Amino acid sequence: MGAYNIIDHEYDVLVVGAGGSGLRAAVGLSESGLKTACISKVFPTRSHTAAAQGGISAALGNAGEDDWRWHMYDTVKGSDWLGDQDCIEYLCKEAPQAVIELEHYGVPFSRTQNGKIYQRAFGGMTKNYGNEPVQRTCAAADRTGHAILHTLYGQALKHKTEFFIEYFALDLLMKKGECKGVLAWNLNDGTIHRFKSHITILATGGYGKIYYSATAAHTCTGDGNGMALRAGLPLQDMEFVQFHPTGLYGIGCLISEAVRGEGGYLVNSKGERFMEKYAPKAKDLASRDVVSRSMAIEINEGRGIGENKDHIHLHINHIDPKIIESRLPGISESVETFVHRDVTKDPIPVVPTVHYNMGGIPTNYKAEVITSNGEDKTVPGLMAIGEAACVSVHGANRLGSNSLIDLVVFGKSAANRAIELVKPNSPHEEISKSETDRSLDRFDKLRNGNGTNKTSELRLHMQKTMQSKCAVFRTEKTLKEGVNEIKKPFEGMESILVKDKSLIFNTDLMETLEFDNLIRQAITTMQSAYQRKESRGAHAREDFPKRDDENYMKHTLSWHNGKEVKINYRKVNLSTLTNDVQTFPPKERVY
Repeated sequence: MGAYNIIDHEYDVLVVGAGGSGLRAAVGLSESGLKTACISKVFPTRSHTAAAQGGISAALGNAGEDDWRWHMYDTVKGSDWLGDQDCIEYLCKEAPQAVIELEHYGVPFSRTQNGKIYQRAFGGMTKNYGNEPVQRTCAAADRTGHAILHTLYGQALKHKTEFFIEYFALDLLMKKGECKGVLAWNLNDGTIHRFKSHITILATGGYGKIYYSATAAHTCTGDGNGMALRAGLPLQDMEFVQFHPTGLYGIGCLISEAVRGEGGYLVNSKGERFMEKYAPKAKDLASRDVVSRSMAIEINEGRGIGENKDHIHLHINHIDPKIIESRLPGISESVETFVHRDVTKDPIPVVPTVHYNMGGIPTNYKAEVITSNGEDKTVPGLMAIGEAACVSVHGANRLGSNSLIDLVVFGKSAANRAIELVKPNSPHEEISKSETDRSLDRFDKLRNGNGTNKTSELRLHMQKTMQSKCAVFRTEKTLKEGVNEIKKPFEGMESILVKDKSLIFNTDLMETLEFDNLIRQAITTMQSAYQRKESRGAHAREDFPKRDDENYMKHTLSWHNGKEVKINYRKVNLSTLTNDVQTFPPKERVY
């Protein structure tokens, strides 16, 4: 290992990631007086949260009668009964207050005629336990995620959160099973930083870029998940990867569900509004997994559009242009920019594309990370929130607009729990040299890789394998092929080539480190999918088309030790948190 300049820092709490959940946690921590640092590899307003255009769900009842219990029912049903009902209760009950807090922080929500927060309909959101669609999704035009990021960043600065921007987190620093902090690389000057903290909160986002076609940015590489795996911790429910129905054809850029919430609809090559066939009640406002599968069936059966019959048309050209201008400005811009069409006149070409990861680091509703050796136990000093976490409010499928509420509710929950656990300015334990060296050895080995395999080629091999073997529909044959094939890019790392050996803004090295995180998650995703012989939510098996509660009403846990994957399971919590609501028992999911 080469000589590295290591700079030490001490904080009460460290947040890794400055997206929606990381910023909400940082605001809560800093408000309380805890000395808080937030490190981020990209600028705080550039996270995947910005792509959450449609809005944030909460049963405010501004557009008609609503109840958090109805929201909870929709979320349990949407999860295809794989979500933990104590966590879902917490999410839906806390949602209204979380949104009102955002409004008070300064989020510029669109308004109704009487000045209340505007709410739009969204897929799977209903009243009276599934009876009819409800307007529950609070929207700032179609820039809600973007608006939340900017607002929370301002609040974090106001409360003196210390930001370390363009720092890449390398590994967790563990001591006897407890997390003591993080080792990070400063891209600006090439120094290595050791952050000691009593609690480390991983808010590093999803791992959408294990796939070739994804709405996620190039930076969505699930770095926290990779760090957790290397620390010997499991990931949960990795097989559940949501395909958003309306990615722009050939581009992957997201066209928000807000368009369907405002009255947009899908048609096939025959001009048919086909969703009425698959979801007679909800139609185009069915949940995302149902719509994505329906689109895939239409394409597979030869009713796709275009020369290759490989996409679908989304129509919003019947909607008043003034409504499009006020409520969907981002959609118009994206379509004009990428496919050169006028949404007021032309249909939009769309295809299902990877959007959201339900799986991640298992936690409880307090955001504490859980591991399991037959029974659950928390990992002292470690929390996870946002898309990096699997608190399992989304289960097998995330309802649209539940992601933003997940971010702020559990971001706040993590802050509250840390405030309970950490006494400000408490002394820090020493971190052993061997723990630091373990991480630096990996860093140094990759940096000095002089093999024959380019990172970009290995990454493409991984992405194409995931896209072809583990997409909307899966089979025993394709998954088995995938399990074998996905090992090859991982093995290819033994002969990796990193041409740039510098330490300052070395994008070649950074992408290699990201790939090291991605490939471990790709392997655990493929293995988890192979082991689950049923269809549930976003996991659709053509050879096992039915949900199998008897054998698979359980969370998949996957470990990766650098050589092989170990699979185990933990039970789904069907019990509620309080007596304010009763358990929703499993039943067939029909829209």
